[in-house]
Amino acid sequence: MTKILIIDDERAIRSTLREILEYEDYKVTDTDNGIDGLAIIKKDDIDLVLCDIKMSKMDGMEVLTEALAIKPDLPFIMISGHGTVETAVEASKKGAYDFISKPPDLNRLLITVRNALERGTLVTETKVLKRKVSKTRDILGDSEAVMRIKDTIERVAPTDARVLVTGANGSGKELVARWLHEKSGRAGAPLIEVNCAAIPSELIESELFGHEKGSFTSAVKQRIGKFEQAHNGTLFLDEIGDMSLSAQAKVLRALQENKITRVGGEKEISVNVRVIAATNKDLLKEIDAGNFRMDLYHRLSVILIHVPPLTERKADIPVLTAHFCEEICGEYNIPQKKITAEAIKVLQDLPWTGNIRELRNMVERLIILSDKAITDKDVHAFANPGAFGTVARMETAEATSVSDVPVTASSNGSVADYDDFGSFQDFKDHVEKEYIKYKLEKNAWNVSKTADEIDIQRSHLYSKIEKFGLKREA
Repeated sequence: MTKILIIDDERAIRSTLREILEYEDYKVTDTDNGIDGLAIIKKDDIDLVLCDIKMSKMDGMEVLTEALAIKPDLPFIMISGHGTVETAVEASKKGAYDFISKPPDLNRLLITVRNALERGTLVTETKVLKRKVSKTRDILGDSEAVMRIKDTIERVAPTDARVLVTGANGSGKELVARWLHEKSGRAGAPLIEVNCAAIPSELIESELFGHEKGSFTSAVKQRIGKFEQAHNGTLFLDEIGDMSLSAQAKVLRALQENKITRVGGEKEISVNVRVIAATNKDLLKEIDAGNFRMDLYHRLSVILIHVPPLTERKADIPVLTAHFCEEICGEYNIPQKKITAEAIKVLQDLPWTGNIRELRNMVERLIILSDKAITDKDVHAFANPGAFGTVARMETAEATSVSDVPVTASSNGSVADYDDFGSFQDFKDHVEKEYIKYKLEKNAWNVSKTADEIDIQRSHLYSKIEKFGLKREA
């Protein structure tokens, strides 16, 4: 349910506004001073604030300024019995959505409240879409290894030299490839990504080079491949160590001649593509094993960039943790949580087999499960989701004594074993996704009704829908 906070030192005004807004099915909280109002804004998930300007203890303009410093997207409607054009302009400059004079006109008040709430939703949705569209993040860290990578990117990006990026899973190879593209002369053209490990060997050639209609059984129409899609831009071949030898031969020819031929076709098509490849394998060992072509390796590795695992750049963990904390708290629309120095020390001592990706998941888990500050005790408690899950299973078994193998049922009736989940966060996301999907389907995908029913902001629900990739079935 949408929550509105009223801050006004006149009891009659608060009572009137509360009655009007509650009649419209809004959940209303009120207080008679700005200090308590700010405390409520910090503590609760408020969607809109109606704030008087002239108050004792703290002026309404001060409340506006401090509140927006905490939650920049929180809609504020200022109200005053001594309103002037100058006051309204000042409130607007400070970030207020609108200004209403006392006594408020009922119709104007409700329209302004509705519009302000819709604007808040649109702002949140826009941020979600921007995060979805813009995937390039900064390469964070001050360690020698990171500075060396940044320097190499600055030198290599403006050229058309092919680059081979190596490193363990989750270490940030894709980010390096993105910055090589962003800082190149091809930045205005597309960056096309291909995960070679995710495409079956029998389909990789069609994916890369395209195919002609009728070239094989399921080729019902012509398909443009990734090389053509990346024309004048950059082609990022991720996990190239998993590419089949036959596809490697065709990629080698494309790099040598800058020409491709679609599967089932005869016409040669010229392509102008810069290729960046990445792998978590030792390609020299793969060459010795007969799994990778040496001539392709030399074509791809004009420039070699190695991204070290997080265990070799632990000095960067404080910077990365602070960044992820700010980013995730912004996504969840909650005040940023502090991380104690002791907690950082514990994080630096962990093995980090999943590298940067694992660290981000860890920070998200800590933000969800900890209180206002993330302490070393929180890290110890939630660092090992397997152990955490074991405790939970033991408690469940003691309480219910129904099964030695706990399971969770999804909304489609299928059953998932706890062993199916790699981490506590994976399990939590699964349950949350199934719950939201069930509620949306129950309410015929009425987002507003569903948000009210599960008591979260509509904008927050939109974020969840986008995060889990939920779509209404036709």
